[in-house]
Amino acid sequence: MRAAFLGTPAAAVPSLAALIDVADVEVVVTRPDSIKGRSGKPTPPPIKVAATEWGLPVVQPGSRDELERILEDAPIDVGIVVAYGRILTPTALASAPAGFVNVHFSLLPRWRGAAPVERAILEGDDSTGVTLMQLDEGLDTGPVIAAVETPIAPDETGGSLTGRLAYLGGILIDDAISELLAGRLDSAPQLRTGVTIAKRLDRSEGRIDPSWSAAYAERAIRAFNPRPGAWFSIEGNGCRVHRASHSDEAVTPGAIAPFNGTAVLGLDGGSLALELIQPAGKAMMTGTAWLNGRRGVGGRIDPRTE
Repeated sequence: MRAAFLGTPAAAVPSLAALIDVADVEVVVTRPDSIKGRSGKPTPPPIKVAATEWGLPVVQPGSRDELERILEDAPIDVGIVVAYGRILTPTALASAPAGFVNVHFSLLPRWRGAAPVERAILEGDDSTGVTLMQLDEGLDTGPVIAAVETPIAPDETGGSLTGRLAYLGGILIDDAISELLAGRLDSAPQLRTGVTIAKRLDRSEGRIDPSWSAAYAERAIRAFNPRPGAWFSIEGNGCRVHRASHSDEAVTPGAIAPFNGTAVLGLDGGSLALELIQPAGKAMMTGTAWLNGRRGVGGRIDPRTE
């Protein structure tokens, strides 16, 4: 079996590793290197790093036309897609005789779209999972081949849950792809009910608002860790919140008050103890250390101006 693999972030690496065990990977397709940091040097995607280390051919098309040409020229039977970051055109989808299979980090049809892991945590879902589906021209609408469910832990972050789901995705690839191509595994249309869309994340969405409930804010802090981050502004300076927990202290919504050395943020109907925070331009620190830097004085988070 000859396969193409399309993926970009670290979460796609376990699936590539699994695919190597069950197929001949003819080409690995990933996004172009990105510019990060002050050095301005190009940074390769994690999939490029892994594929190069494993001796696999890597291509980084910069356009849909280039991607179509690469896939049409590749001698492949099937394509595997894991968080590639670009929707495949009908021409690209037709380039593999057995089509393209997507590893999606949710239990479809819940959370179709770009940010299924973060949305599941943000909305307080009890569980999520990984779905193996046949790609079609829609947004995560193709038939389901296999799925595995997993609970969402109370302290789960977007990063930790993504890591677990990436591991489960590799297991699905290992278990299902050979069976699928041998005709021993059928797919089934997705349910028409229970469809939700996981829209792309935006930094502005992570700005903590005093009108948020404490429960929602706590979930947002976990869901948006590590990206795009939950944060507030105080006296014109941004401050990212990496970890927080529910507090029994009564604090006016929008105020940060010290209680026994702990910084407590008031919200609608409750409050949160700020355990780990990161003021702009500084290292991560405890809420206690942040308070000490302010000589034990709290403050009030800046209101939105938009």
